[in-house]
Amino acid sequence: MIELTAAEIASITGGRITATAVPGTPVSGVATDSRECAPGWLFVAKPGEVSDGHHFIDRAFNAGAVLALAERETLDASGSVHPAIVVEDAVIAMGRLASHVVGLLRAGGTQVVGITGSAGKTTTKDLLAAILSTAGPTVAPIGSYNGEVGVPLTVFNATAETRYLVIEMGATGIGHITYLTDMVGPETGVVLCVGTAHAGEFGGVENIARAKGELVEALPADGTAILNLDDPRVAAMASRTSATVLGFGMDDGGTPAAVAASDVVIGDGGYPEFTLSLPDGSSHHVRGGLIGRHHISNMLAAAAAAYSMGIDGDTIAATLQDRGPASRWRMERTERADGVSIINDAYNANPESMRAALRTLAELGLPGPDGTARRTWAVLGEMLELGAESVHEHDLVGRLAVRLNIKKLVVVGPGAKPAHNSAVLEGSWGDEAYYVESVDDAERLLRDQLEPGDIVLFKSSNSSGLRHLGDRVAADTGAAAPVSPAAETEGPR
Repeated sequence: MIELTAAEIASITGGRITATAVPGTPVSGVATDSRECAPGWLFVAKPGEVSDGHHFIDRAFNAGAVLALAERETLDASGSVHPAIVVEDAVIAMGRLASHVVGLLRAGGTQVVGITGSAGKTTTKDLLAAILSTAGPTVAPIGSYNGEVGVPLTVFNATAETRYLVIEMGATGIGHITYLTDMVGPETGVVLCVGTAHAGEFGGVENIARAKGELVEALPADGTAILNLDDPRVAAMASRTSATVLGFGMDDGGTPAAVAASDVVIGDGGYPEFTLSLPDGSSHHVRGGLIGRHHISNMLAAAAAAYSMGIDGDTIAATLQDRGPASRWRMERTERADGVSIINDAYNANPESMRAALRTLAELGLPGPDGTARRTWAVLGEMLELGAESVHEHDLVGRLAVRLNIKKLVVVGPGAKPAHNSAVLEGSWGDEAYYVESVDDAERLLRDQLEPGDIVLFKSSNSSGLRHLGDRVAADTGAAAPVSPAAETEGPR
């Protein structure tokens, strides 16, 4: 973080400095978790849904914090007031502080890029950060830090040497993206897709499109909007921005994209290969390290953003080559010692990503060069925040599993049960479809029935818990390490 004094933080946030805080105290980092505090840091005592950060101020100071950003005065064990900046709202104050820091970074030449979309944000962020890192120091979010708390924490990780700042932007309502763009002012904005994730909270898909488009509306006239031309709702956002539009998409005879993929094949293990075409007329062969055809779009988005920010095509292609997931539980593949393959894609789920994962599983189960097919298992949990569409969307998922000839379907939990019901109705299955009430029940079933050669997909929304079940099943029978090791980090939605 760019160092600031207690007095500067008070001025930026509009807060009141307590009598015990020394105005000239330097602050070199920020944390909202007392366990992550280090010497010289600011601890943000934000109220939470489960616990109140004010209860952990002592722990933060014991870890080395020198100042708190709090909504009320608190006392240490001796009865003295903690050194703090007292504000009305700690989260809003964090945003003000982050906005100030971005201003300092931009004055030093840092470029800011924002990424949003209903699916693929974290994967695209990781790919883009890898490409940009070849040209200079790059800061990107930990895991999926993409909200009103996660974005400031990402900003605070930047230093005066940071050349590129990649910001992932999530939203669950109109105005959320605008709040984040006002905070960080990106020059480049990437919109991946408009899906039905959080449709219940937004009040419909059209409101999701309206919210995601807030990113391109915020771009300056000399900025660049990176838009997915394969998604009609995203393509339509070109009319909502004064920035230059750079489109990406599949070269399939539809709307031509400046950054495109052609000659697509899915190689051994489900890894896509394609020809990447760039606006300068160059073509590059790329073999991805992310499992599934749907990741081509994420690679194109990262390539387009990097190209617009001055990275050459050879560097882009070389960086994308065989690059696997950098964040956990995104199509993470593990080969067990007994020949069972685990695909853990259960960090999150929505109807679009669920369908993409099932299609990938079906492709992985097809006969290989030796003519042998693999038995496929789809272990599916609930897709959350779908509102009134929840039953319908889960119903469609169950039917799709049958139509894709997935051999075994395990539906976990009451919220996902319509997927089991529809699968039985669609295919008149006998022992091909299972419904279990809990993750523990699913684990017992899999331990009893998995056989060498099986390939198992775990997919659900984050809080459904299947990602941890996938880890446990992968660890059975002396499993090897994940094929694409990734940092075990997790942030807010």
